[in-house]
Amino acid sequence: MKQLEQKLKDLPHKSGVYIMYNSARQILYIGKARDLFKRVHQYFGNKANRTVKVIKLVEKIDDLDYIITANEVEALVLENNLIKKHKPPYNILLKDDKSYPFIKIDVKKPFPRVEVVRKLKNDGAKYFGPYMQGISTQEILGLINSAFCVRTCKMDLIKVPQNHRPCLNYHIKRCYAPCAGLISREEYDGVMKEIISFLQGNDKKIAEILTSKMKEASEREEYELALAYKQKLQVLEKLVRRQVGALPKDFDMDVFAVAANGFNTVAAVIFVRGGKIVGSDKQVVEGVSLDEGSALSNFIMRFYDVTGYIASEIVLASDTDDADVMQEYLSEKAGKKINVICPHQGVRRQLADMAVSNAQDYLEKSVSVMERKENMTMGGVIQLAEYLALPKMPVRMECYDISHISGTNKVASMVVFVNGQPERSHYRKFKIETVAGNDDFACLQETLKRRLRDMKDRSQDVSFSSRPDLIIIDGGKGQLSSVMEVVEGEDTSGINFISLAKREEEVFLPGQSAPVILPRDSYALKLLQRIRDEAHRFAITFHRSLRKKSQTQSALLGIEGVGKTRVKLLFDAFRTLDNIKNASVTELSAVKGIDARTARNVYDAFHGNEE
Repeated sequence: MKQLEQKLKDLPHKSGVYIMYNSARQILYIGKARDLFKRVHQYFGNKANRTVKVIKLVEKIDDLDYIITANEVEALVLENNLIKKHKPPYNILLKDDKSYPFIKIDVKKPFPRVEVVRKLKNDGAKYFGPYMQGISTQEILGLINSAFCVRTCKMDLIKVPQNHRPCLNYHIKRCYAPCAGLISREEYDGVMKEIISFLQGNDKKIAEILTSKMKEASEREEYELALAYKQKLQVLEKLVRRQVGALPKDFDMDVFAVAANGFNTVAAVIFVRGGKIVGSDKQVVEGVSLDEGSALSNFIMRFYDVTGYIASEIVLASDTDDADVMQEYLSEKAGKKINVICPHQGVRRQLADMAVSNAQDYLEKSVSVMERKENMTMGGVIQLAEYLALPKMPVRMECYDISHISGTNKVASMVVFVNGQPERSHYRKFKIETVAGNDDFACLQETLKRRLRDMKDRSQDVSFSSRPDLIIIDGGKGQLSSVMEVVEGEDTSGINFISLAKREEEVFLPGQSAPVILPRDSYALKLLQRIRDEAHRFAITFHRSLRKKSQTQSALLGIEGVGKTRVKLLFDAFRTLDNIKNASVTELSAVKGIDARTARNVYDAFHGNEE
């Protein structure tokens, strides 16, 4: 601690990034600061001014480093990159798979479609959104397709077949049929301009078109169609009612707020597009921050990294020291001027208060869920390190299981948990290659040998090249001992090994004859059970898929003239066994590598000698 105290005294009054470590040199938290000395000292000040999460973090800090940057924007960017790389357990992390729907019009293409996408690309297309909770993209598309006769098909209009005829949409007056050359590109582009104008907030034209179509359908006594148009007008009215009166119609804005109770924090965001509120979202903020201002700025930075689209104006419900830095960084990222403000009056303040109300409501209704998730994830990780006296927190855990039936189709699974949660993109599976017969111990040895070998090669995929903090073996003392025999000569520095026996849920550690019995109601045991059960599920699923494949192939391998090569040729051509069974002799013999005699043998195997 003397070393830490001296480092605290030596901190400079400059901008930069600070990195906090535990006693095992694991990164606990990464933060940015306008003034490193002042910022870091806030963590170690009066406990009365700190949240529960900050107090818990400080209890684990054993050391810290810092990196001085030229300015605060550089500190912001560096902090962001380091958090992405190291994923510290106490930082705010948003799920990368969190995506929002946008409407896309690729104006560079001839006769573009209006489509829904969930990823923004720098491809020159126009994007509108995001849309959520209140007005769905399908409702917006329904309005557009009812009012404007633009194409919805994915046909490549550069390769239209000769003698092509328009589809049903043309005949029911839902498409101008550019595929048949029945509308010029200039006319079609004029329609697309009206759609873009609508998506930017101008409702008058679409309202006139839908009203006209409703009246015409009614006059023709097509009352069901008239009712459909009436319902579209009601959807449009719902959208119009969300117009923010004091804002221009082409105005885009995101409004952010956070609410906290000392332990849990949630963030809320309201989206204004084309001068209308098009949706909102609420998320649990997983991490630790000194105050609501820093929680808000950290959330916004992660949010825009995930979503991609940055509105022209960002409204903050509470003041933050980083507003000017955020504005500079986001403007550079967006390639345009972005205003970041904390209003104190007017319509923007009203929207900010609305976001605060949403956040507070979500916090009150979700506290028990958030606390349970916290306990089941990071709570379990911290508890496990304490109960097993591990030298470092098991931030990355890998669990291995074997699956087979009487020694056939032997496979192994590797599942990965990071910060107590599944990291499914890092799951891997193994076909056992060198073990004969029914020998689980040897299968585990082969699997761990291959896994540790792949870890040496940094060019391997991201999962195999990542070093685990804890490896868990599904089994008892024997399984763990067999694994430890083969890993002795490998580079296992920093990796701890344990096994979890199913029946009594005993935990075995290398070199200890007696097991560790974790409390039955502990989050540590529940976390181990979760990862063990996930490894078992993953192994069984892989084993079943291989068994089904081998059983399917065996139905063909017994046929005269059919070996493994021809089985592959047949499956490449027909995909499934049912398709092969239903194929004619002519279709079978048309497969390259299948002669007429073999085709007849395959056909007769499933149909007898019938013609």
